[in-house]
Amino acid sequence: FIQMLRGAKKRDVLELLRRAPAETRPFLVEAAVATQSVASLAALSDFLDFSKESKSLLEKFLYAAAFSPRPSGELLHLVLDKLDGKQLAPEIWETGIVAVGSLVGKLCQQKLCGLQVVERGVETILRGLRGAEEEPEVVIYLLALGNTMLPETIPTLLEHAEDGPTAVTAAATSALQRFPAPHISSKVKQVMRRIFHQKRKSYDKTCRLAAAEILLDNHPSPMDVINILLATSEMETEMATFLLLKVQNSL
Repeated sequence: FIQMLRGAKKRDVLELLRRAPAETRPFLVEAAVATQSVASLAALSDFLDFSKESKSLLEKFLYAAAFSPRPSGELLHLVLDKLDGKQLAPEIWETGIVAVGSLVGKLCQQKLCGLQVVERGVETILRGLRGAEEEPEVVIYLLALGNTMLPETIPTLLEHAEDGPTAVTAAATSALQRFPAPHISSKVKQVMRRIFHQKRKSYDKTCRLAAAEILLDNHPSPMDVINILLATSEMETEMATFLLLKVQNSL
């Protein structure tokens, strides 16, 4: 079916989407996203009205975009255009922002970070994060930023990891866990030590565990291992056992 769509003109794909029964539209939307031809994306752009279309169909489109294995710049452009400046249902906005982060990350993996639309996607997330006032909103933008997997976002993630409330710290440390060892610098490790050992304030145990995992998973120094082991004596049994097993696995 996707092969057939790849050879179809925009008007044919659009007609197919408009005439299809409601129950088959999600499948057609997914197929059109998977096709990623100029014609199918143009047809989706005309067909999907984010102010009127059902939430389930819009979510289907955004999920299909986010999970696309090798997305194109045109697909990211389409998602950004659909989100730009519109009053959207909260769940659609959340899924859309996280999808933007996923698309940016995958395009950069394809060595397409230099595309103007990728820069627009990153700026959309960073601008939203700077303007976010409510904690759940900040968390969504951090999830999107984590999806981009861009090393230049690490300072922003560190700032939120150390200074944010529990949900924000958890989202930021979780995003940092996804980076490969070469990007876990001494600065990152310093912040993770302060979080784990609660140097500046108290942190939730899940945030402390994430910080300890980052330290133990990325060429840990002997002193880090010793300090984490010493800290387990003052922890709940479950948390201490998890860290002891983690250290054993590392050894």
